[in-house]
Amino acid sequence: MSSIGIGYEFLWLIAGLFFLVSLLYSSVGLGGGSTYTAVLTIAGVMYQLIPTISLVLNLLVTFISMVNFWRGGYIKLRLIGPFLLASIPMAYLGGSLRLSRAVFLWLLLITLVFVAVRIYFISDLSLRFSLTHRQKFIFSLILGSILGFIAGTVGIGGGIYLVPLIIIFSLASAKEAAAAGSVFIWVNSFAGIVARAQWTQFMTVDLIPLGIMVALGGFIGSYVGSFRFRPVIIQKALGIVIVIAIFMITQKVI
Repeated sequence: MSSIGIGYEFLWLIAGLFFLVSLLYSSVGLGGGSTYTAVLTIAGVMYQLIPTISLVLNLLVTFISMVNFWRGGYIKLRLIGPFLLASIPMAYLGGSLRLSRAVFLWLLLITLVFVAVRIYFISDLSLRFSLTHRQKFIFSLILGSILGFIAGTVGIGGGIYLVPLIIIFSLASAKEAAAAGSVFIWVNSFAGIVARAQWTQFMTVDLIPLGIMVALGGFIGSYVGSFRFRPVIIQKALGIVIVIAIFMITQKVI
């Protein structure tokens, strides 16, 4: 039995699944934290460790994408700055909280429901809104603080929300939005890990199988690009795991 509460054979099975997840998500500039969290919940991993594990995996997957976007000139500090300004302290705050199992499951359930709604009902990014510079700044601060808190508490980096909203509110191009998402996920995952490291302990060697596979998948996915699939198709396919997790968590909290 590993220190995260599951057998080693099962751990490698999950690692293989995470390779596929990171391969697909990194191809569209995301980390896959929502799916990691859903799978770990289904697998019965100790709830205290799920956010930390997901945040570590987010770091590994998005680092390569972040470097590639930086080299391509798509990372715009003026765009991502306000989001980070609000999200970093909130990610740290979220990671510092010692939630009970019931509170964690409810928060995770609500978060995953919003992820599912985002995937299956808000997939059309042709919708556009125009904001003034002041409205954009306020919007960035509010959204950044909410997503930062989510990252710290449940381990979902927030890119799956952030990237489409940047496009919908005409804050940047699709490439710049994806670049902002990778930076946002990486920075807030790091902030959440730093906070959680103060009170969460487990054998880091047990993360090696997961880390190896997501790093490999992230490298291949970010190098190859979006393959033949559109981001919407990839997210809807992987969203099935999230729907299953929602059903299982519902059975536990009701």
